[in-house]
Amino acid sequence: MKNLALHWKILIGMVLGVAFAILMVQFSWGSDFIKDWIKPFGKMFINALKLIAVPLILASLIKGVSDLKDISKLSKMGGKTIATYIVTTVFAVSIGLVVVNVVQPGKSISEETRTELLENYKEDASKSKDAALKQKDSGPLQALQDLIPDNIVSAAGDNGNMLQIIVFAVFFGIGLILIPADKSKPVKDFFDGFNEVILKLIDLIMLAAPVGVFALLATLVAESPSIDLFQALLWYAFSVVLGLAIMIAFYAIIVKIFTKKSPSFFFKGISPAQLLAFSTSSSAATLPVTMERVEEHLGVEEEVASFVLPIGATINMDGTSLYQAVAAVFIAQTFGMDLSFGAQLGIIVTATLASIGSAAVPGAGMVMLVIVLGQAGIPEAGLALIFAIDRPLDMCRTTVNVTGDAAVSMIIANSFGKLREPQVKNWDDNYPKK
Repeated sequence: MKNLALHWKILIGMVLGVAFAILMVQFSWGSDFIKDWIKPFGKMFINALKLIAVPLILASLIKGVSDLKDISKLSKMGGKTIATYIVTTVFAVSIGLVVVNVVQPGKSISEETRTELLENYKEDASKSKDAALKQKDSGPLQALQDLIPDNIVSAAGDNGNMLQIIVFAVFFGIGLILIPADKSKPVKDFFDGFNEVILKLIDLIMLAAPVGVFALLATLVAESPSIDLFQALLWYAFSVVLGLAIMIAFYAIIVKIFTKKSPSFFFKGISPAQLLAFSTSSSAATLPVTMERVEEHLGVEEEVASFVLPIGATINMDGTSLYQAVAAVFIAQTFGMDLSFGAQLGIIVTATLASIGSAAVPGAGMVMLVIVLGQAGIPEAGLALIFAIDRPLDMCRTTVNVTGDAAVSMIIANSFGKLREPQVKNWDDNYPKK
């Protein structure tokens, strides 16, 4: 077991959790045993994810924004790069919302199962209902007013205030850019180190993922044994994959439009980086291969690739943003919540901004989903519904993240006349030696 990759351990934990629960519910005391002795471990795992959300957004976003100081040297390229990344992210979230509203995976759950879920998570659902009523009674500019916290410590004490945390982190990062380098360096060094600590904590939390998944799935089966819940999960996974496939096609189209390069040229050039992203679920770990493929196989000059791609690995998480939109609406549908148009616009804004601070490591997307759920007033307990199948979807969305970075780098390079014929002509040589 020690040598198994984490995603295999998670899948094993998922299967064992389901099998264990099916066995235990055959006994009269089985459900109570799971509730008393298994469920707490799942709850602790969810709490650990929620615990790390605020520190992660502060550390990653402040670091990400402050790292953009190179824009002072390449202001035109920097502005165009960030604007393009934001446009593709908003498009990705919008695609996710369209797909999940058309497919409606959560609607396939029967009223009986939905009633059971609401009963099991009635505390979270009650909080969400109260928040929704409060939102309904507020004025037209309340959402804009709520962006600015009057106390950052108080705002950081509630995961439902994540937009306020994001605004503060961006504001703080801009302040670091604007002050002299000798003054900002100690603060920036602190947040660089802080960010590394948070990423390591995520690694440690993810080590407990197999146990957490086991507990979550066992509890889910014991409390809601209806088969339609698992059918809904399959429809949810289908919705995510469909949305990601649309994004892949979108990248091919914009590359064709803006660079006149064929989709086959683009995908042959980037495919090894896509495969590595799929296997590692990490944009950061894939970055060296992405840069090599983009420079040598897609013809982007190093000056552009070395600037655009690292920024992309930090702020461009199209696949993750799309997944967060689908997951949030799916969980809301599962609990019988009808999200208004305004609430879904809020998801677009929150998912776009949260993606800027999303760490390029496995499992960070699930942590960032806590932010989206909290802001939309959706029960965070719904994470239990989707975590078991998150890992394979994480692999898929990381592939989309990397593909988006490559597509944008080609578009930016072409706009500055920095797109040339590729150095490597042999497409079968996936890992050329320099």
